[in-house]
Amino acid sequence: MALKEPDTILVSPCLPPRWWSKETVAVVTGANKGIGFALVKRLAELGLTVVLTARDKGRGLNAVELLKNQGLHVHFFPLDVSEPASIKKFASWFQETFGTLDILVNNAAVSFNHINENSVEHAETVIRTNFNGPKWLTEALLPMFRRSDSAGRILNISSRLGLLNKLKNPKLREMLLDEKVTENQIEGMVRLFLENVKSGIWRSQGWPTVWTDYAVSKLALNAHSKIMAKLFKGRELSVNCFCPGFTQTSMTGGKGKYTSQAAAEVATCIVLLPPEKLLTGKFYVGSTPGVYSKL
Repeated sequence: MALKEPDTILVSPCLPPRWWSKETVAVVTGANKGIGFALVKRLAELGLTVVLTARDKGRGLNAVELLKNQGLHVHFFPLDVSEPASIKKFASWFQETFGTLDILVNNAAVSFNHINENSVEHAETVIRTNFNGPKWLTEALLPMFRRSDSAGRILNISSRLGLLNKLKNPKLREMLLDEKVTENQIEGMVRLFLENVKSGIWRSQGWPTVWTDYAVSKLALNAHSKIMAKLFKGRELSVNCFCPGFTQTSMTGGKGKYTSQAAAEVATCIVLLPPEKLLTGKFYVGSTPGVYSKL
């Protein structure tokens, strides 16, 4: 993410004029609970065709049944974003079932730390799920995005913990600030972090100090989103990030300032911005979606 002071553009947390229809297809990952589930529910209430994905098939089906009992119909397919084989299977099913995608929300993520902990014991899993997973899934689904005036939308659920000002390593900061930063460089940064973890020196290398493995995974996700936004700018596909803030989810042990429903409402406003107001390469944050910074 950018180190510069952010340009703040407040967006009213209300729904825009309806431009979507039942033919508008949205995919939300990690959606059997929390923000993902609340977002699927809201999009379904608004009349979109929604695909709920979850790593655990049983939990995913239970989530679909819960929505069905509320009068909402959504589609389900099991998806573990940390496994390329699972992504390939999902992409094949999606192409055969729908063929065209309008909205992708990369929400699936993990952290193995409690609020005041900072273990990196599961760093590889965290990086693979939170960074590699969204990247792999996006790449697999890119050919299916609808190219239309309404524009395809990718929203990566991220975190302020992954903002560039949390990174104290000067060489890495300089690299990520470079407008010509490449995907290979970002992947190299992630490999370096995992090597530092393996050798036990990660604390002294300038990595973020709070939820370090999670923060690095979001740092990489933000940087990759920046590349994607630039690559597809003007080509009817927007790529943005959204930090919902300290939200009451299983990841935070139920603690937080915001409910999952409140976070999902803001995410809904972002992904349903009218085409003429749709931005790209932005980092939205908090309970009222302001553009916190350029990616």
